[in-house]
Amino acid sequence: MDIKHRQPIGIELVRRGVVTEANIESALKYQKEHPDKKIGDILYTLNVCDAQALINAIAEIEGEKGIILTPNDIEINVQDYISLDVAKQNKAIPFAVSPGKIKVCFSSTINRRSMENIRLILLNKGLVMEKYITFEENIKRILDTFEGAVSENMSTEKDITTLVDSIIRTAIDKRASDIHIEPLEDNVRVRYRIDGELITMAEIDKDKQTQLIGRLKAISDMHQEKQESQDGRIIMYPEYNIRVSSQKNIYGEKFVLRLLKKQQSIKEIFELGFPNDEKLLNKCFNKRNSIVVVAAPTGEGKTTTLYSIIDYLNTPEINVTTIEDPVEIRIPGLNQIEIDERTSFSDSLRTVLRQDPDIILVGEVRDNETAEIAMQSGQTGHYVLSTIHTIDAIEVITRLRKFGVSNYDIASTLATSVSQRLVRKICPECSRKRNFTDEEIKIIQTIGDRYGVKYDLKGKQTYDTVGCKHCNQTGYYERIGIFEQLILNEELKQLIVDNKSTLEIKKEAAKYGYKPLIVDGIQKVVDGITTLNELNNKLVIY
Repeated sequence: MDIKHRQPIGIELVRRGVVTEANIESALKYQKEHPDKKIGDILYTLNVCDAQALINAIAEIEGEKGIILTPNDIEINVQDYISLDVAKQNKAIPFAVSPGKIKVCFSSTINRRSMENIRLILLNKGLVMEKYITFEENIKRILDTFEGAVSENMSTEKDITTLVDSIIRTAIDKRASDIHIEPLEDNVRVRYRIDGELITMAEIDKDKQTQLIGRLKAISDMHQEKQESQDGRIIMYPEYNIRVSSQKNIYGEKFVLRLLKKQQSIKEIFELGFPNDEKLLNKCFNKRNSIVVVAAPTGEGKTTTLYSIIDYLNTPEINVTTIEDPVEIRIPGLNQIEIDERTSFSDSLRTVLRQDPDIILVGEVRDNETAEIAMQSGQTGHYVLSTIHTIDAIEVITRLRKFGVSNYDIASTLATSVSQRLVRKICPECSRKRNFTDEEIKIIQTIGDRYGVKYDLKGKQTYDTVGCKHCNQTGYYERIGIFEQLILNEELKQLIVDNKSTLEIKKEAAKYGYKPLIVDGIQKVVDGITTLNELNNKLVIY
């Protein structure tokens, strides 16, 4: 907990006779290899004393109640009160209910904010929270048990309504962005896309396929009889906007469910992985009378970056309007417009221009008409933010040219293009630290020499990915962005006007500080955030 003690907890535990000084010395030695672990949890892991006596002493020091939680202590269905996702994030397990009260066990390392989050969730359900604390490993084991039970139930569940609900709720708990329900020859496969990778979660008996498809169509408001491609939406999960697409294949109809959280919090741009440089941030985005484009392939976090930029720029003195398909995050103070089949980005943009906006976010420039209006908006006093599907920041110029935008309009209006990719972060629970190999050092130094960057490898180490339940056996947990920035100066604008190739523009841009994606990617490898293998999977560097 984030509480200041009069003296270190180890000394206090020795004074109380719970552990010995030798035990504390062993724990401190262990902590050097595992700096993210707290002394109490280390003593529990090392099994140097009675676990119940240890947690009782820690709880008394913290002013809480201690417990070693077991499955037999859990008298309720946890997911009736909080989702597994919330439980994992806050390291909390509700375990017993009495009239108007609920007992909740937290990790002894959890902070007050997480406790308050859970308290408010349960208070909204009419329950007053009674707190207990235990060891983080104790919480993790219980939650892992829940996850295993959910996956097993998914494969054996007979009631179709419950089965579909279990598929969706488990995906939410596991942070999935998409659910793939795929009829195969002998069964129906359920896969989740987590951190950009598809992971098989269950295989359902083939004889349930017809009922499964019927239930999905019913809750998605699709036609039951049609087997052609259809689009629908599931609205029965209040916190999520779930978009559904069906497509016939040789074994039946495949469904893909896209999970969009309605009230998702916005991360600061630096949290997303953008270089921690305030001057660079202002140089890239604090513009007027221009257009800024974020470029990347589908699913690489462009919209999330746009939201962070808008959040950074948004003040009560300016009028910000967004045009999106769909509105993924609702931001207080913004005018957010969601397009539908009756309107387009270009139609909405024309209307928005009559609404006196200062900043306009256009979800995507996807055709000539939208590109032309966006450029005109930038030329007439507005600041436009948008996205384009391209491979890097330089190719934004090529893409705009293909949309029919003139070289003069590109040069006069495009201020900055930013390209990005998402790479998976090393799982903190199961990774193993090691030294870089000679081959890895050579790769890093070769890339540094190629782009004029000196990477400091002194004292740096990398990690082997192992895999555990926390990361779905992948070795990675969550993702972070790698970025490149092209800031147009007069010299580069002249090259665009002169219709020079992107190869020539890239060569000239390098003279003014432009660095490709790989440069930031290697820095995140050196910093121990991701691995060379993950970077190579994304960018193919060797």
